[in-house]
Amino acid sequence: MFKKIPHTYVIIFYAIVFAAVLTWIIPGGEFERKVINSGGVERTVIDKDSFHYIESNSQTWQVFSGLFNGFVRQSGIVILILMIGGGFWIMNASKSIDVGIFAFLKFTKGLEHLKFFKVVGVNNVIIVLVMVLFSIFGAVFGMSEETIAFIIIVVPLAISMGYDSIVGVCMVYVAAHMGFAAAVLNPFTIGIAQGIANLPLFSGLEFRIFCWFVINFVGISFVLWYAKRVKDKPERSPMYKLDEYWRQRGNAEIENMEYHTPKITWAVFGFITLCLLWFSFQFPMSDLKIGNVVKTIPAVPIATGLFAIMSIPALLKSVHYFVLNLLAFTIVFLVIGVMGYGWYLMEIASLFFVMGILSGAAMNYNANHITKLFIDGSKDILSAALVVGLAGGILVILEDGKIIDTILYSISNSMQGMGKIGSISVMYGIQTFINIIIPSGSAKAALTMPVMAPFSDLVGISRQATVMAFQFGDGFTNMITPTSPVLIGALGIAKIPYDKWVRWVLPLIGILIVLGWLLLLPTVLMELNGF
Repeated sequence: MFKKIPHTYVIIFYAIVFAAVLTWIIPGGEFERKVINSGGVERTVIDKDSFHYIESNSQTWQVFSGLFNGFVRQSGIVILILMIGGGFWIMNASKSIDVGIFAFLKFTKGLEHLKFFKVVGVNNVIIVLVMVLFSIFGAVFGMSEETIAFIIIVVPLAISMGYDSIVGVCMVYVAAHMGFAAAVLNPFTIGIAQGIANLPLFSGLEFRIFCWFVINFVGISFVLWYAKRVKDKPERSPMYKLDEYWRQRGNAEIENMEYHTPKITWAVFGFITLCLLWFSFQFPMSDLKIGNVVKTIPAVPIATGLFAIMSIPALLKSVHYFVLNLLAFTIVFLVIGVMGYGWYLMEIASLFFVMGILSGAAMNYNANHITKLFIDGSKDILSAALVVGLAGGILVILEDGKIIDTILYSISNSMQGMGKIGSISVMYGIQTFINIIIPSGSAKAALTMPVMAPFSDLVGISRQATVMAFQFGDGFTNMITPTSPVLIGALGIAKIPYDKWVRWVLPLIGILIVLGWLLLLPTVLMELNGF
């Protein structure tokens, strides 16, 4: 019998204590740091030839003050997580995303009479489109916990199309986590990891988009292959008998949802439009940076005009569609802000905070209800925020003990003979292993990137490649790790036993891990924009 896996907080506290013990064993050491200019952004890097031994500073009671200092160190990221979590919780309460997904599925079902869909199969198109949609959500804003809410909608749909609950979970959960692994604009992983590595936010975008296409092509192809096998012979599904539960259910709740547009929603639309018009006059032209390319376009006025135009039919249909439109343009303005104005943690957090408040106002929620929802959302994601602050305490102990540079120096020396491919492979393996123990992407970024980023300077690998190793290592094993509450929650709602899921998903995980390693090779063998 295996003993119960310790809580993540316990694991991190053990790590802090272990770090303190190391300060009594490992001699102190120090590298000289220097400031360089990279793509117009100044960052501090290690001078790899400057290492020298110094007196260590053994840590004792500091294991407790390290917790406090860890929160201080990572305060910006902690606040970002809480504000985004609260903002999305307000939007989720409106059920707008549920309505949008269900409307999308109904639309695609109505295409069965067209010749093209008869040839390729409308069900295949539905699977691909839904998976692409959720993968985009995972890649852009790190959808993970939110997927649980869609399981109860998409699993019955998969059953009704002749598939099984595993296909339904793949359409939502697996798709979102493939996007999560191939993150493009995810502030919870890429944003945090690049911030800690002192890289321009969301840099290296072009290669990440390429990786997103490759990973989704392979993953979706695997799901389509399995779905066809189940369609041809339903008894092949390991869930055939257990899915009887879903075959007796329908989608009456979503179908019978009341669609309406309160008067306050029009007022919210008018207020947002006036604010955006003011911003359009303030920022008529924007210099959007894509890698090393700069394009000057009227991005804010264009986005404002599109928002106003697309909001009208959404408002005429239902407040839910207006909230969906608001979400879409929140992402648009996030891209404009990051690429054109160097937005970072404060601006991103504020943007999603405003999105949440405006979503609540559009739904005619009063201030007290919006506040309660925000608190509930922040409370729901509090564990992720806390673990980021706690993980920061580990680095504080290592730095105050004066041994962090000694560890980097020793590891870099031991890996010098491995070459770039060997080094990036080891990094990838470490990140993949750690994710099985600590599934939180934000926590793992805070825990590993402060060590991995400067280490990459020592072995001649770009920090961007190190971030890629982190995101691949963080994403794929999310679909199997038993310590992930999102996975266990999704499987619980879908009525899929964990052992059956593991046996089914292991081949897919293996394929994706190998694919991730292959996609890391160009980051150390080729000259890529942003790397």
